[in-house]
Amino acid sequence: MINQTDLFDQAEPLLIAGVDEAGRGPLAGPVVAAAVILDPSKPIPGLNDSKKISAKKRERLFIEICEKAYSYAIAEASVAEIDAINILQASLLAMKRAVEALPIQPHKIKVDGTFCPKVSMESEAIIQGDSLVPAISAASILAKVYRDRLMDEMDETYPGYGFKNHAGYGTKQHLEALKILGVTPIHRITFSPIKALL
Repeated sequence: MINQTDLFDQAEPLLIAGVDEAGRGPLAGPVVAAAVILDPSKPIPGLNDSKKISAKKRERLFIEICEKAYSYAIAEASVAEIDAINILQASLLAMKRAVEALPIQPHKIKVDGTFCPKVSMESEAIIQGDSLVPAISAASILAKVYRDRLMDEMDETYPGYGFKNHAGYGTKQHLEALKILGVTPIHRITFSPIKALL
């Protein structure tokens, strides 16, 4: 269980933003990042890594985070940017945009994983941070739900690929659809399965 006292650094009275991304692995769609500063006076029970909770619970928490967070922002890096600078750099770019878009700027950011975006404030990368730090958990939920909603819209724009079912990941359904229907403008052409079809 995540310790809600980790919303702010206890050793120093600094505003801490949790940062995470969603969509590094899919073959299609943008990568999305979120940054969240939680309000310790408004605890949000049930925060965890977005991949460890159900879609229904993620949707509920998404609303609650947006209502209770001290500050939050969501940003993207496009498919074109992913193909131009690679998925890692695009993920860091989306994170940088999310942090810089925060209406209230933090003194420090805590980022899920091993890399931090280049921002003006202190940053700390935490492996499995989305399971350990509530603000990162909140960011992972915002990024995941926002991106899933985008891919639901893409399912209507590009029917037949099943984006609503797999959010762009390389499932059997997706790969079979690619062979029949071809590559769309939202597919990442530098990713191996897509590159092989071009």
